[in-house]
Amino acid sequence: MNGLKVTFLILLMTMLFVGVGYALGGRNGMVIAFCLAAVMNFVSYWYSDKIILKLYRAREISEVDHRRLYATVSMISQEAMMPMPKVYILPTKGPNAFATGRNENHAAVAVTEGLLEILNDAELRGVIGHEIAHIKNKDLLIGTIAATLAAAIGILASMARWAMIFGGQSRGGNRDSNPIALIIAMIVAPLAAMLIQMAISRSREYKADAKGAQMTNQYLGLASALEKIHKAPIKMNLDSRPEMAHLFIANPLSGRKFTSLFSTHPPVEKRIEKLQKLASGGFDN
Repeated sequence: MNGLKVTFLILLMTMLFVGVGYALGGRNGMVIAFCLAAVMNFVSYWYSDKIILKLYRAREISEVDHRRLYATVSMISQEAMMPMPKVYILPTKGPNAFATGRNENHAAVAVTEGLLEILNDAELRGVIGHEIAHIKNKDLLIGTIAATLAAAIGILASMARWAMIFGGQSRGGNRDSNPIALIIAMIVAPLAAMLIQMAISRSREYKADAKGAQMTNQYLGLASALEKIHKAPIKMNLDSRPEMAHLFIANPLSGRKFTSLFSTHPPVEKRIEKLQKLASGGFDN
């Protein structure tokens, strides 16, 4: 099923990519965009995890560098009966975490410095369990490809805006494209890419919460961690990179203005409520 989702996602994102290319440069732009999409699909599958880790200046660690974090990831990986992912720390005080990679054998778990400072051991186990659950649920490839291709679509849309500003269409002699198509590309393509990510992400967060808490027996630990992240005075604000938001355990967008309408995560209060219900032996609907 996840294989079909990946294929569908790649096709849909490619269509958006090509559509923006057509609006930007007519038939020639469409051909160029298709070629770029083919390259992006290849890069997304094989290298998107490395790109994202590099983007956030993530530092790979060993047991010597951070014994507590490394031991926690190692222990939960063994409990999940899967290869241990690589472990990274992000140099930011905003508390958050994410997992990336294309499968269990090529995966990484990354947490921020701020997260390590505010969580106790039970809460850290809950967070790492959530990320390991994403790996076990085979969510990583879908989310990572979505992030990379959505970022690429955003770049094309920015090119369309600059073309409008500087009147590139009137000077370039390209008769295949038109200003109305450019306006549509500027507005619809990034919006569509964000909606695709949102549809992929929301339900899987609930599943990762439940499975991760079950593996670690830290229903309340994860609930407490989510509450601490949500209420932390320092936020890992990604308003400038909303295409990456769905990768993180908690919504890193500020929630101001327009971005709050397209949150990639369910409300944290609802997630905490579900975890508390599971901890008390209740069944989630």
